[in-house]
Amino acid sequence: EMLESNNIINFNGLANSSSYHTFLLDEERGRLYVGAKDHIFSFNLVNIKEYQKIVWPVSHSRRDECKWAGKDIVRECANFIKVLKTYNQTHLYACGTGAFHPVCTYIEVG
Repeated sequence: EMLESNNIINFNGLANSSSYHTFLLDEERGRLYVGAKDHIFSFNLVNIKEYQKIVWPVSHSRRDECKWAGKDIVRECANFIKVLKTYNQTHLYACGTGAFHPVCTYIEVG
């Protein structure tokens, strides 16, 4: 029914990835934050086609360590965003897997 009504917008943000696991709805700012593989997307709730992308990959040394540990470099050795939380009026708190070396940071969204 939704397909027939033309009310669906396809998002093709990351080629060959379905790693969109973490979502944060920020009604105050009118944004939807989506955590993905090596990226955080920030969608405008008024016009969902409008979005910004924050690139947050794992370091080359961590990726190499992951590969040497026998992990799949494409499917496992990345920074999968797992936590997105409003911290204060100007920042989000975000955490990722960091290729099996978890990492967290504050992201300015003010």
